[in-house]
Amino acid sequence: DPQQISLDDENTIKIFTSTETLKIADKDFNIEVGSLGIPEFGTKFVRQMLVDTQPTTFAELVRISGLSHGTDVWLNNGQDLVRAGTAEPKNVISTRDDIMNYLILKDLPPKEAFTIMERVRKGKGLTPENEALMKEKKVPAWYIDSCKKIKYMFPKAHAVAYVMMSFRIAFFKVHYPLAFYSTYFSTKVDDFDADLVCRGKENVVEKMKELSSIGNAMTQKEKDLMTVLEVAFEMYCRGFNFLKVDLYESDSDKFLIKDNSILPPLRALQGVGENAAKNIAKESKAGEFLSIEDVRIRTKVSRTVIETLENH
Repeated sequence: DPQQISLDDENTIKIFTSTETLKIADKDFNIEVGSLGIPEFGTKFVRQMLVDTQPTTFAELVRISGLSHGTDVWLNNGQDLVRAGTAEPKNVISTRDDIMNYLILKDLPPKEAFTIMERVRKGKGLTPENEALMKEKKVPAWYIDSCKKIKYMFPKAHAVAYVMMSFRIAFFKVHYPLAFYSTYFSTKVDDFDADLVCRGKENVVEKMKELSSIGNAMTQKEKDLMTVLEVAFEMYCRGFNFLKVDLYESDSDKFLIKDNSILPPLRALQGVGENAAKNIAKESKAGEFLSIEDVRIRTKVSRTVIETLENH
């Protein structure tokens, strides 16, 4: 039951600062944190935030979620303050609630604190009166500057809800790796290329290098493939394997756990569409295929699909 997962599980919290608890056996693995494939924390942008801020508690992850969803809250603002040593990660503004709570602590009247928060979160900055009041109450200059730069801010309750979901998924990644990877890839089946990935780790690494060399010119499809390849590479580096797609054993859409490995579905082969995969899976359960021609007649799939299956 996800509700039973402790939100301060020590081994889970560690994946946001290192790959130690993922027990990566491969020295070629070069991603600094273990949050690949975790909603909210898997992108390159947020992984860099994790490296910069080194969170060790659930509350700190909530701050990072707030920072990553705001506009001009981390980039061109909080990040510069942290890197320059002007402010610690725990003190920079991350969610709208931070502003009101901090200003009330600084002895501003609650109504003024609320009004300032509302202006800042909508990107309206501060009025001269707001600024004068903040200076009078000894709010630091960097904090006032930071408020002026913000264009949009996330509410803390949203950040908490997101991080609860992310943390529970991260728990499975650490403690039930194959359940995590099979579910993750099942949600990304359209971006997965079983023929490429099942040929082994070296193949995945080659393709990742090739895509990286394209850089910003990558198409959306290539970016989506890169995301999947990074997670597949990590899975290989943790000592797990992918089996080849199997005409009889593979599901139409879902990745399955088999023999401490993952068995991709028929649909994970590029060129096999949803209907074709469903027809093949259904017919394979009905009885053994006698020939390639028998597959084609019974499943009514196209010549292209047959070729894809033959090649694989």
